Amino acid sequence: METKKIIDLRSDTVTQPTAAMRAAMSTAVVGDDVYGDDPTVNRLEALAAEMLETESSLFVCSGTQSNLLALFSHCERGDEYIVGQEAHTYKYEGGGAAVLGSIQPQPLDFEPDGCLDLNKVAQTIKQDDFHFARTRLLCLENTQGGKVLPLDYLAAASAFAKEKQLSLHLDGARAFNAAVKLGVPITEISHHFDSISICLSKGLGAPIGSILSGTKILIQKARRWRKVLGGGMRQAGIIAAAGIIALENQINRLVDDHENAKLLAEKLGEMDEFYIAPGSVQTNMVFAKLLKNDPTPLGKHLLEHGILTRCASTVRFVTHQDVTSQDIQKTVDIIKQYYAS
Repeated sequence: METKKIIDLRSDTVTQPTAAMRAAMSTAVVGDDVYGDDPTVNRLEALAAEMLETESSLFVCSGTQSNLLALFSHCERGDEYIVGQEAHTYKYEGGGAAVLGSIQPQPLDFEPDGCLDLNKVAQTIKQDDFHFARTRLLCLENTQGGKVLPLDYLAAASAFAKEKQLSLHLDGARAFNAAVKLGVPITEISHHFDSISICLSKGLGAPIGSILSGTKILIQKARRWRKVLGGGMRQAGIIAAAGIIALENQINRLVDDHENAKLLAEKLGEMDEFYIAPGSVQTNMVFAKLLKNDPTPLGKHLLEHGILTRCASTVRFVTHQDVTSQDIQKTVDIIKQYYAS
């Protein structure tokens, strides 16, 4: 009996590892990464540092851990980082900086394009006064809600951070999506930052893992903090092998995800039931605001037909390598079927 395909549009975190990744994992040469002698992990870290043009890199189990290690490495207890109100490093990572590091977040609203207004950031920086937490770090996110930060903004943010004596970290979980959208090497993004976190297990398709890149000194601190947090891995080359495939083979294909997201946005935009903000679909995310009715029955209808989404007043669809243009058309047809009934 043929198995019914599930079209999973909840997130690109559901991307399945490729056959090449599975093969590489099965034959990976491994060692003990805590001792620093897993050759496959070492190769992945060297490859990432070379691609991002940073001094060093560290392989970690998740993007949450990668961002947290960056915060711990840039800041001390009682310091502060400035971050977007809807940013992963503030809203979606369990409050780890505050809970575990005694690092205070200072959230600001994102601008519609996903940037933080640098004038507002300047007004938020605390005076050098023992009444206040010390502002040490500015965190940006690229992509932010699927939107790409402009290169001229990144240059301005870098110059601003240097002027204000702040470190600059990028949650670049989908930074390769941004680079592909802009048609530039990833270094055009990474060279503006003191540290950058890259996710291997979203659109790039590895089963697990993220990379934190920065200076040798910062990565040495991050490696120590990784151990403190219980993130030291042993024969991690088995999963690092998939990360190498992700960096070597999976970046250029991200354009397909972007095209499928654009196709979905165009199809939904033709329907009276949805509103999609002009220019909002830049990479692999579609945010479709429901203009009519309760979203719950729509979500149930989609689920009954094997389509998984985050169905709320605004429905988020995320494309990835396991979603084809035919899947997009099927999704649209089933949504139309729901509203026609």
